Amino acid sequence: MRVVIVWAVSTLTMLVLAGILPDFRLQSSDSDSVTRIGLTAAWGAGAFGLLSALVWPVLVRALLLVPALVLGLLVFFLNGSILLMALSLIPDGRGAVAPETAVVVAAVMSAVASATSTALAVRDDEAYRRRLYRLADRRRRRRRRAGAPGEAQAAPGLVFLQLDGVGYEVLRRAAADGLMPTVADWLERSHRLTSWRTDWSSQTGASQLGILHGSNFDVPAFRWYEKDTGEVMVCNRPTSAAELQRRAVRRTGDAGLLTLDGASRGNLFSGGADQLALVLSVAARRGRDNRSRAGYFAYFSDPANAVRTALSFTAEVGREIGQSLRSRARRTEPRVARGGLYPIIRAFATVIERDVVVAAVIGDVLAGRAAVYADLVAYDEVAHHSGPHGGDTDRVLARLDRSLALIARAAEHAPRGYRFVLLSDHGQSPGETFLGKYGLTLKDLVRAGCGLPVSRRAGGTRSGAEARAAVLAALHRPEDEGEEARPPAGSDPVVLASGNLALISFPDLPGRATRRWIERAHPALPATLANHPGVGFLLVDGEVLGPGGASARLDVPGAVEELLAPFGPGAADAVRRTDSFPHVADIMVNSAYDPVSGAVHAFEEQIGSHGGLGGEQAHPFLMWPTELSDPGSELVGAEAVHVVLRRWLREADGPQVPLTDRPAEDPRQEPDPSGSFPSTGVPAPDETR
Repeated sequence: MRVVIVWAVSTLTMLVLAGILPDFRLQSSDSDSVTRIGLTAAWGAGAFGLLSALVWPVLVRALLLVPALVLGLLVFFLNGSILLMALSLIPDGRGAVAPETAVVVAAVMSAVASATSTALAVRDDEAYRRRLYRLADRRRRRRRRAGAPGEAQAAPGLVFLQLDGVGYEVLRRAAADGLMPTVADWLERSHRLTSWRTDWSSQTGASQLGILHGSNFDVPAFRWYEKDTGEVMVCNRPTSAAELQRRAVRRTGDAGLLTLDGASRGNLFSGGADQLALVLSVAARRGRDNRSRAGYFAYFSDPANAVRTALSFTAEVGREIGQSLRSRARRTEPRVARGGLYPIIRAFATVIERDVVVAAVIGDVLAGRAAVYADLVAYDEVAHHSGPHGGDTDRVLARLDRSLALIARAAEHAPRGYRFVLLSDHGQSPGETFLGKYGLTLKDLVRAGCGLPVSRRAGGTRSGAEARAAVLAALHRPEDEGEEARPPAGSDPVVLASGNLALISFPDLPGRATRRWIERAHPALPATLANHPGVGFLLVDGEVLGPGGASARLDVPGAVEELLAPFGPGAADAVRRTDSFPHVADIMVNSAYDPVSGAVHAFEEQIGSHGGLGGEQAHPFLMWPTELSDPGSELVGAEAVHVVLRRWLREADGPQVPLTDRPAEDPRQEPDPSGSFPSTGVPAPDETR
């Protein structure tokens, strides 16, 4: 009945469009009766729907090497071509349309058909449930016939959903204020919540590497300079992410958290999973070996998804432009520039990446996979430019909650039970940027302290959020650092920003600089930095320097704890751990922190930032079902979170045997070329559900 209704609505849509558009007709030149025109429209609508169902899988296989976002645009033109084919099948040549008009007609018809089908499914709850059950049952029977491992047992699976950048207090407030009713319901009925403490480098690269691979050793920041290679490592650059993953695997001797029947979705690292979608550590691969990009193709293989996501994408771009204009008109402070490509990058993170990742997770639970880890980056991207608190981020949190509800609803029809673990990788601390507050960048301050010329025109440091790298990877342009990837040879210091943490390296000096060498080569630099009101403290050669000449050696118990007390408990231990890294910078700079307001000063152009010590950025959350064991009274560092998650996997499905005979990023089996997750047939995770 739903098929008949959708067909009827598509027919009516085609009739309306034929009456509106001058280059689209459904009758012969001699004119036809109303009945004849209606039958022609029904024939055309039916042929268009049938061809869409049959031709799209073939087209997707043929277009695997096309950049993913190009495919999203190409869908419209391919859809128009299918409409031309459908009209050519109408007897007596009664259907005709100009090619450019065909694109519009096909897009409108796909959107209307999708909206009608979704509306019927939403309003008929039993029909929706039956549809999901049939999909899950069909997949379960196929896996049984194929002798898939684990099919004979009904052990529950685990879905780890990372809400990127959502701090512990932000989640609590959102649940209490009704912004996230799904989270609030889980906390009331079935889940518990705690906070954990990040390492000094409070950013996704360090946290997610530790969570998924059990080691984030020698990751001092989001970006850092390595003297032995002369290169800058950047956590969201695909080649750097791949290298960091290899180092973690070598250090632990383990492929990762998701080695056994796992899926990694929207992450920087694979976690050892075979099923990948939008995973940055494999995005640098060219050709068909890049399994991560297949997630886009599996999603856009349904033209209705492309149309719906395109409409939501356009609406989000408009929403960002409107919010930015209101912020300027009201003279909101602090404020950063939100022009250029940022509205597109934001829309990518909050619409395209969200839709693709959510659809992938739904496919995973319907396929019955044992462990899924997915990262939803929408909040983090918006908070960087709008601040971690306010109406902009509140709306993002509400949409994320609806995504959680959709995944949970799909899991009710999965071939196995599922337990949901929510967590975040870091929080966000508010505050005016270093440049906005003091009128110069940290790089300018360093050059002044070294006696080097300083540019008269202050320029900001580009934001290093994950969404930009994901956009470039989707466009087959994963490398976009230019000279920043390999600074030119010379004696000028290399200054790199990671939120409110900055790293200064002297490239012409082998090994780590001593404090004596720095004071001899650049006598004014240490005091210039330590006494600046925007700087909280420095780490130089195993010694912490603070304002007013304060200093404390890390190997002297108690002294560093007292000096770093304003930055919260555990700050001294976090600094000690980073000091032991082979690639720690010659000078590590943490911005000032106001314990009353919770504000820091990012060295990048971000008014919601993370990366160093100070405030909510260091306090993400962990939320788990009560059936699992308690994680403990205090979790310190991402590696400790990895231990807890691995224990929960053992509790759910018996001992997890790590596979160490292959690199984590090398898959054991080839995916379906049409995508790395099965086609679910589930309505896309649009914002109306």
